[in-house]
Order: sequence, then C-alpha cells, then structure tokens
Amino acid sequence: MNSQELGQIMVEFNRSGELGKLLDEHYAEDAVSVEAMDMGRGREAVGLDAIRAKHAWWEETMIMHSMEVEGPFPHGDDRFALIFESDVEVKGLGIRKKGREVALYHMRGGKIVREEFFYSMV
Repeated sequence: MNSQELGQIMVEFNRSGELGKLLDEHYAEDAVSVEAMDMGRGREAVGLDAIRAKHAWWEETMIMHSMEVEGPFPHGDDRFALIFESDVEVKGLGIRKKGREVALYHMRGGKIVREEFFYSMV
C-alpha cells in the first residue's frame, strides 16, 4: 500500500468516525503519536495501547460538533499529510473552539508508525 492509498483510507475512516477500527487495522503496534503541545498527558503516546488511551481520553473530554478532513497530500512512499478543521467543546465547561491542524503520518509496511499534529492554541 502506498502513501496515497493509506492516506485515502485515513480520510474515509476519519469521516466515518470509526477510529477504533482504523487503529486496529492500520496502525503498527509500536506506533507513536506526537501532539504539538502537552495537554496534561505528555506530548507523546508510545505504542498502540497508549494511542487508544489518548483517543478514549479525547472522547471522554470533548464533544465533536463538526470535523472536516482534507487530503491526503502524499510525500514520497512513506509519508502523507491531512488537514483537519474541527469545532469542539470541552464537556461540562461549555468552552467551544474551532481549530485547524495539519497531521503528518509516517508509514512502514503499509501501517502508520508515527503521527505528528501541528496546530496553534492561540
């Protein structure tokens, strides 16, 4: 599977919201997820279980009002980027923000081995 193909699969899974299935089928066991900023849990989640826990925390903490994904933007055979635009609310606090971020995915053997998120909290 090349970066265009895996990138398109990522787009489809993100649009459908089936992120658990996405992790199970398309992430390596030793994958690393890196956030631009530490939100109290560290910037890096190392290993598939840690990435699943990060996703669970997000779902417990946030309400996703809308999310759009653009791409993929391939970079050779081993990387691609996606652009996300979202409207999220912190549960229980009523704080709602719209944001835009770039996600860079590195792949090996047809699976995601590293994801890096770029965004501003300004």
